[in-house]
Order: sequence, then C-alpha cells, then structure tokens
Amino acid sequence: MTDTARIFLITGVSSGLGRAVAVAALEAGHTVIGTVRKDADASSFTALHPERAHARLLDVTDDDAVFAMVYEVERTVGPIDTLIANAGYGLEGTFEETPLSALRAQFEVNVFGAAAAIQAVLPFLRERRCGHVLAVTSMGGLAGFPGVSAYCGSKYALEGILESLAQEVSAFGIHVTAVAPGSFRTDWAGRSMTRAPRSIADYDALFDPIREARRNASGRQPGDPARAAAAILRVIDLPEPPRHLVLGSDALRVIRAGRDAVDHDIAAWEALSRSTDSR
Repeated sequence: MTDTARIFLITGVSSGLGRAVAVAALEAGHTVIGTVRKDADASSFTALHPERAHARLLDVTDDDAVFAMVYEVERTVGPIDTLIANAGYGLEGTFEETPLSALRAQFEVNVFGAAAAIQAVLPFLRERRCGHVLAVTSMGGLAGFPGVSAYCGSKYALEGILESLAQEVSAFGIHVTAVAPGSFRTDWAGRSMTRAPRSIADYDALFDPIREARRNASGRQPGDPARAAAAILRVIDLPEPPRHLVLGSDALRVIRAGRDAVDHDIAAWEALSRSTDSR
C-alpha cells in the first residue's frame, strides 16, 4: 500500500491504456473509479479489487451524466485527487471522404467528452487547492498524419485546451498534463477504430498502403501499455509534473519531426510575418 493513496477517476477503463493505468493504480494501493459503457465491462473492472475498484456506467458525451457521476463519486467514494480523461477512439479516413457527422461524433467523444469530465472535477479540485488533471491526447495531437485527419484534429483541440487550462489553474495548486502516446499494443487500431468508407479513387495510392499497414501493425506496436501506465504514475508522484508527457520512441521521433517542420516554416517566412505589423 502506498503512503500517498489517492482516488483516481479514469474514463474508459474497459481496455487499452485506461485499463493499464487503472490496474497499475490499484496495484499501487490507490482507489480507482473507472467508467465503462457496458455492464459486462463494469463487472470485469470491479473484479480487479473488491474494495478499491469502482465501476460507473457512463456515456462521456452525456454532459449531465458526467457531472452527476462526478458529484456522486465525491459524495459516496471520496474526494477525487486525479482525473485521467482517457475515453476516446480513432477515426480513420481521408478528410474529403469523412462524413461531417463522423467528424462531429469524433469531437463529441475525444474533445467534449474529455472537456466535460475536466469541467466536472475542477470545482472540487479548485476548492481543495490541489489535484492533477491528465488527459490522453496522442502523438497525432502534436503532429498530423494523412488518413486520420479527424482524429488528429480532435487531439490537437484537446492539446490546446489543456495547455491553456494549465495556465488558468496553476495558481490553485492544480497540475495539468497532456499525455501523448505513440503506437501502443492496445485496441486503438482494432475495435476502437472507426473507418470511413472509401469513395474517391484519387486517394487510393496514398491511403490504401496506410490502411493496410495500420491493420498489419495492430497488436505488434512497439509500446507496452503497462510501461506507459508506470510512466504516468511516476509523473503523478512528482511535485512539479510535466505539462506534456510524450510516451514512446516513435512518438518522440514523429513529434520532433513535426515541430522541426513548423520551425522551418516560421524561420523561412519570418520577414513576411513581420511585414504585417503597422509601421
């Protein structure tokens, strides 16, 4: 049992990174409230620990339900110390071929679902003048990829929210960390991936190899979810945790290349950028 046992709220603990972090937190002696979508997943989660694993059925796109759940947890389980907004899914497809309804649904879960959970816990953390908010973004939230434009867009949006939020709440003793994983052996490319239908042959040469490579790599990604969970728990224990936590050597490579490309454009067009100031 850890000397600093906490109460975690983790959205999306039925599988993947959310499950791995929940398991690691329970093993470290923490209490975990984990949200799931199905009764069977709730039973599976509570079976992890008879006293400290608490499952809650939740649709993160139901704002009222999110706020009600957080209030209920604070009242019946105890004060939430750490939120990990993890629930999300991937949407594969070129931007032109992705229906706007699918794009909106992607943002409803990946952006607004996380935002609702964060807004719901903030009043309690602010009142207590402590706490840690983490949200799982992606290397695709700091560098774009062809074929997952909607997903990257949702994760870029979440990165922006978190970066601004961190500056708003730091005076209240609340830490904010954006967790940007690379490719991990989870169900992200499997059951957690929605695929837009193909309809435009012009994209075949670009997209077909991307889709095939992603399917072939599913289950063989370099990242180990248990090691990611250990890394997340490590930063939670720090007095000054990072605002950005990149997980995976592939994520480091991709994000650095993306940032180098942005820096190149900024430097190359600096004179034009400055030319827009009034004299």
